[in-house]
Amino acid sequence: MKGNTTFSFILLLLLLAVLTTGLPFACDPRDSATHTLPFCRTDLRIEERVKDLIGRLTLQEKVKLLANNAAAVPRLGIKAYEWWSEALHGVSNVGPGTTFGGEFPGATSFPQVITTAASFNASLWEEIGKVVSDEARAMYNGGRGGLTYWSPNVNIFRDPRWGRGQETPGEDPVVAAKYAASYVRGLQGTDDGGPLKVAACCKHYTAYDLDNWAGIDRFHFNAKVSKQDIKDTFDIPFRSCVMEGKVASVMCSYNQVNGVPTCADPKLLRGTVRGSWRLDGYIVSDCDSVGVFYDNQHYTSTPEEAAADAIKAGLDLDCGPFLSVHTENAVQRGLLNEADINLSLYNTITVQMRLGMFDGEPSAQPYGNLGPKDVCTPAHQELALEAARQGIVLLKNEGSVLPLAPRRHHPYAVIGPNSDVTVTMIGNYAGVACGYTTPLQGISKYSRTIHQPGCTDVACSDDALFGGAIQAARRADATIMVMGLDQSIEAEFRDRAGLMLPGRQQELISKVSAASKGPTILVLMSGGPIDISFAKNDPRIAAILWVGYPGQAGGDAIADVLFGTHNPGGKLPMTWYPQEYLNNLPMTTMDMRSDPSRNYPGRTYRFYKGPVVYPFGHGMSYTSFVHTIADAPKVVSVPVDGRHHSNTTVVSSKSIRVTHARCNRLSLVVSVDVKNTGSKDGSHTLLVFSTPPRGLGAPHKQLITFEKVRVAAGGQERVPIKIHVCKYLSVVDGAGVRRIPMGEHALHIGDIRHSVSLEAQTLGVIKS
Repeated sequence: MKGNTTFSFILLLLLLAVLTTGLPFACDPRDSATHTLPFCRTDLRIEERVKDLIGRLTLQEKVKLLANNAAAVPRLGIKAYEWWSEALHGVSNVGPGTTFGGEFPGATSFPQVITTAASFNASLWEEIGKVVSDEARAMYNGGRGGLTYWSPNVNIFRDPRWGRGQETPGEDPVVAAKYAASYVRGLQGTDDGGPLKVAACCKHYTAYDLDNWAGIDRFHFNAKVSKQDIKDTFDIPFRSCVMEGKVASVMCSYNQVNGVPTCADPKLLRGTVRGSWRLDGYIVSDCDSVGVFYDNQHYTSTPEEAAADAIKAGLDLDCGPFLSVHTENAVQRGLLNEADINLSLYNTITVQMRLGMFDGEPSAQPYGNLGPKDVCTPAHQELALEAARQGIVLLKNEGSVLPLAPRRHHPYAVIGPNSDVTVTMIGNYAGVACGYTTPLQGISKYSRTIHQPGCTDVACSDDALFGGAIQAARRADATIMVMGLDQSIEAEFRDRAGLMLPGRQQELISKVSAASKGPTILVLMSGGPIDISFAKNDPRIAAILWVGYPGQAGGDAIADVLFGTHNPGGKLPMTWYPQEYLNNLPMTTMDMRSDPSRNYPGRTYRFYKGPVVYPFGHGMSYTSFVHTIADAPKVVSVPVDGRHHSNTTVVSSKSIRVTHARCNRLSLVVSVDVKNTGSKDGSHTLLVFSTPPRGLGAPHKQLITFEKVRVAAGGQERVPIKIHVCKYLSVVDGAGVRRIPMGEHALHIGDIRHSVSLEAQTLGVIKS
């Protein structure tokens, strides 16, 4: 977001937020002129209250409510409100709606989303959302925050160079969809259309995964996307966010999709988000998106046409001033009806009503008891630590060199530009953390250490500090190198050029590992994948950990894994490609599927079959697990409505439209026994993949579900895995139609394979 927002505009928003935060609330009982008006009456239905309020507004007042810094309406007792707050992985001060200070000096900063996604633990994702919204409500009650949070980012991590991939749950649509629904439920505190704790927002819809690459930026990019890829990849997380998470908002993106700006596309906004998915909430633009499609993309001839196109397409709120400036003129020119504006306001004000913003005194409402005592609590900070532990991925462990033994008399060398960092660990869209434990501090709790940075920063542009690092490695029983990336390498509006470690980091790692008296352990901080083939193949580098951006407690989590207090169980949520994967592969080519005729490799593990450094789902443990299928069907009948097919057509068909199948309760259950054959207790993620019958452009394999299970050393747990046939065993054809292929579907769980044959069963027409 925000990349096109001017510095002066940001300052203005911040000033407005400071001036308006903490003012008396709407529908104040002390305001005798307004608190008895129908829109303030909590005994009325929200629909009636919203319509009453809109009916009292003038056109001039209405258009000033279309911007993120919505203006006050003093005559109705309505205060100014800043819609823009962020809570990607903790309450953030990136948006002007939330500020730190006074009784709220900071908030719990959880690991960056890509790290938490590696836990493959949906209950953890929801629990983090609950904590973040507790702290957000507390700050709102204390006059420091808003109630509308433009998080999470559920875009697909399609290209490994994307600077914002770190903000996402990774490359797999099923994981991203599950994350979206789980985190949103945690944030909002409801999934039934009732009162909201805070209002979440799934962004950026859609096909947004390029910021600034090779002279092409998100403000000018036209993503050319097939119907097939839209339906089976890019739509899936947003659909889940709306239909399962019941999110209160969706944000449209800067880019165009097939020649139309997403924020001006009625097929996307009115047709899909609000129509097919039935969004109960508002649609907001990415910041200045309406101005971008007028000024940068030249999509309309006049600003009034841009304002009209956006609102008629289904946009309800503009992050930026464009709609508040140009909408009134659009009405006067006959490009827009006031009724269109009323509809946008209906959607935004309804969300505010559900948040209790027109219900009077906040302390008397649900969550009104939350305050400073509920921010940065020991329990919240412990959850941040646990999330970091669960997100760490053990990539390599030759000779079981890990876990290390604590040493009080013999030191370990701790080396690297990320070895003693703080803010690097919280990634982007972060706030002010409660406090930090750096990797060096965490390791020092277990052992004596010798510390050398090796490089002054991750750019590692010279070898001036190499000598000290090499000498430290020669004196230590083992060497721990904390290397990788930070926001100077990958960030919003900063895509990477390649996948190698920056500067001379690889040279430092190789020289230090060659000199080390003991084994070398490589710890990598990054959001995106890195080509570390040299380290994977170097026997002197005995172990490799990927820790993402592990949040405020990252140092303790890293140390707990290194020394075996925590047994790692994280799995990579994205493919780690070799640098050669990028040869002649523009970020701008959106196709997911491979095409050998033009030497196109395809995107993500679902469609790319070439060499990798580490595959999606890779992750080791300090113990070992064995899977056995205890029970699973071999044949499943798919009931098909006879109104759509003759018996002959159905039985001979290779696939069935999902809309023609009787999908309710059409599931199969696979029971898997997971045995821990090692000597340590551990958590294990069951990743269940499916290989559908060939044809229809189906993925060569796709994740269909995942389950987290903890198994004691020597123990065994039976895990029932429920697979919804229409949802997870279907594929999308070239026309964008979701179908269920008949025939053999191969299920893969670890190293075991089970075949399930789907057979069509024609049913008669059910009479009402």
